[in-house]
Amino acid sequence: MGRVYVEYVEGRAYTCRCCGCHLANVEEIVSKHFHSKNGKAYLFNSVVNVSAGPLETRMMTTGLHLVRDIFCIGCCHPVGWKYEEATDTAQKYKEGKFILERSKLDVEDSVPDGGWEVLQSMSLLMDSDSEAVGGCP
Repeated sequence: MGRVYVEYVEGRAYTCRCCGCHLANVEEIVSKHFHSKNGKAYLFNSVVNVSAGPLETRMMTTGLHLVRDIFCIGCCHPVGWKYEEATDTAQKYKEGKFILERSKLDVEDSVPDGGWEVLQSMSLLMDSDSEAVGGCP
């Protein structure tokens, strides 16, 4: 068994709609003008508390990209993807950045009532197969 260490973002944070795990600071948004198959999506410079899937070649509306799907470490649900490489020179600015799908997010303004003790108690144990104990159904 291993322990998952969860990072918490200061100030306004986008959180996983499923489990409440912090995913990104609102100040890390590069653009809100992206779309996914589930609707609106935001491009971020950095995110926290995600794991990445295997590298995939994906044809998107802006061309061919090498991407990795990203998953919330709190509940293992998919929340977006990371751009690893863009074939079109005009799309290179996306490389190393992250898409979070708006439908998978909530916004939190501060640390919840109970302070850091509540947040620390949200740490999840992972079983030997790296599946979250608890989380969303």
